[in-house]
Amino acid sequence: MVDSVGSTTSPTPTSLYATPETSVPDQTLSTQDFMNLLIAQLQNQDPTQPMDSSEMVQQTTELGMMQELTQVQSDTDSSLALQMQSTAASLLGQTVLYENSSGEPASGVATAVSFVGTSPTVTIGGQPVALGAILGITQSASTSGTGSTDSTGSGSSGSGTSGS
Repeated sequence: MVDSVGSTTSPTPTSLYATPETSVPDQTLSTQDFMNLLIAQLQNQDPTQPMDSSEMVQQTTELGMMQELTQVQSDTDSSLALQMQSTAASLLGQTVLYENSSGEPASGVATAVSFVGTSPTVTIGGQPVALGAILGITQSASTSGTGSTDSTGSGSSGSGTSGS
């Protein structure tokens, strides 16, 4: 005879495309939480078997490492955000190739940049385009003339003499 260990039931969604709400527990431990746990552990320890001092040193070392990793993550996030903003700003005036809303490649001149939200958006042809949808730079809008331009902005087309 087969016994049923348990049964699972899935909630009935209210619509075909509804997803049930899930709760994600907060899995972060602050420095204050850690210190409170360590103090509680010390207060409630068995007096005949006190906490090993090397174990306490190990726990405080782990706390320091956790704080450093948190700071590195924060610094990395800030650096990435600044790099994305710089990249988006450097596209102004450039003719860029991007993926439009229908998923097809298109091109246009980047005329504005917005830093609202988590990722910058570049305005191309009056439409906001996410920085991640930009596929490349096709040419500079300022060099579309016949002469070439050096880094100082002075043109080099012609013989260099003027007048009549």
